Amino acid sequence: MSSEHVDGREAPPLTETIAPGTATDPDVKSEDAATVSIDGVEVEVPEGSTVIEAIEAVETAGNVPALCYYDRDSSQAEKIGPRSECRTCMVETEEHGMVPSCSFPAEDGLSVSTDAEAATEARDVNLDLVLSDHNLRCTTCGKNGRCELQDASIDNDVEEPRYGVFDDREAYEPLDDSSDFIQIDRNKCILCNRCVEACNDVQVEGVLRMEGSGQDTRIGFQNGAETMEDSTCVSCGHCVTVCPTGSLVEQDIADAATIPLPGFSQKNSIGKSLESSGKETKGPMTRMKSDEPKDLTSEARTEENPGDWL
Repeated sequence: MSSEHVDGREAPPLTETIAPGTATDPDVKSEDAATVSIDGVEVEVPEGSTVIEAIEAVETAGNVPALCYYDRDSSQAEKIGPRSECRTCMVETEEHGMVPSCSFPAEDGLSVSTDAEAATEARDVNLDLVLSDHNLRCTTCGKNGRCELQDASIDNDVEEPRYGVFDDREAYEPLDDSSDFIQIDRNKCILCNRCVEACNDVQVEGVLRMEGSGQDTRIGFQNGAETMEDSTCVSCGHCVTVCPTGSLVEQDIADAATIPLPGFSQKNSIGKSLESSGKETKGPMTRMKSDEPKDLTSEARTEENPGDWL
């Protein structure tokens, strides 16, 4: 008798059958406007806010990284929901103890401490855990200088992660540079799920998914492909836009250096005006960026908006 395992699960949905909301967690946002105390400073936040949004509204609040969280102020925000994957955003509340600020609702009267000893230690531990499973070759990374994990490590004074770093070259997964447009380095992936959300919930392409379990969890493809080239990817680039590390980068600038230059205004190939406070040049390619967050869906590259590239 054959010992080969047969997977009886249904085949994953492809692009034409996938619908917005496939990466959704339960909605945990507050239902009414609320006044929240952040490190003793009261701030009023609108309906639907989470604790981290209240923290961001207080200039004197402590530094709270949130690697799986990003600006979801868009038409898809309610469908996407918070993730609470990395737990690097833990804060302490008088009412509920320790909570993940990226997903906990900003309740009226809530008292939050970002600099409590227990909260600071929890964030440090979780950040070190993320670093322990990440290839920290920053100087040769295409996201060097614009990596959120790098920024969080610097802001939190990480000098030597307590659990070490992922530097076993024999255990590295091969680089997937099969696509002409997007390079995948799974050794730098922190499994934040942002790219899956962007692909399935915003662009509604249904290309990316999480696959495997435990230490074998990785970013894969809905159609079961082994490489990006063989997947159903249309190279919209939105997964690259939201990736907080160097796991997903633009192929043409993956290995080049970053040179910040003064901001300027420009138009892209379809005549759309691009207002930028800074730009980055990497070899022959020019990448524009803005310090102001954009609507998640309006920033997505579509036929009407193929991307802010020159």
